[in-house]
Amino acid sequence: MARLKDEYASRMVPELEKALGTTNRMLVPRLQKIVVNMGFGIVSKDEQKQLVDDLAAITGQRPMLCRAKKSISNFKLREGMVIGAKVTLRGERMWEFAERLISSALPRIRDFRGVSARGFDGRGNYTLGLKEHSIFPEIVNEGSAHSGMDITFVTSSTDNKASKALLDAMGMPFAGRN
Repeated sequence: MARLKDEYASRMVPELEKALGTTNRMLVPRLQKIVVNMGFGIVSKDEQKQLVDDLAAITGQRPMLCRAKKSISNFKLREGMVIGAKVTLRGERMWEFAERLISSALPRIRDFRGVSARGFDGRGNYTLGLKEHSIFPEIVNEGSAHSGMDITFVTSSTDNKASKALLDAMGMPFAGRN
């Protein structure tokens, strides 16, 4: 079982109850899912396969390929071309991924000063963008294709304040002033 999940149940829920001023445990925000999205752009089939394998290694789950819905000649894009991949994590894999991201991947970013606090959408969800996926310890071959990714934390909260309190309690390293 993920350490972060145990810590959420034992330590974070009572802290969040006090911080948010609620007496009902069911009103405390929970992490519902994490969506990891990686856009490929136009890459060769070998690089595409490598990026899909890297995303599978990072998340522990096979990615779903995203295809173009329309043809756009200016972007050299044809309908049906694979342009990205995404993974939706829930349950144990979600907690394990969040723990690995916060404790080992984010600190490996060069000159890291914290993640932006501007990634909230007003409905309690937080999106974080990474420029390179090679910060994860699962990626061992540095010579592979490099691609960024978007990571979205979907919470049960309906406002940014409660969602930020949850992510703070989980240990998300927010930058000082944003």
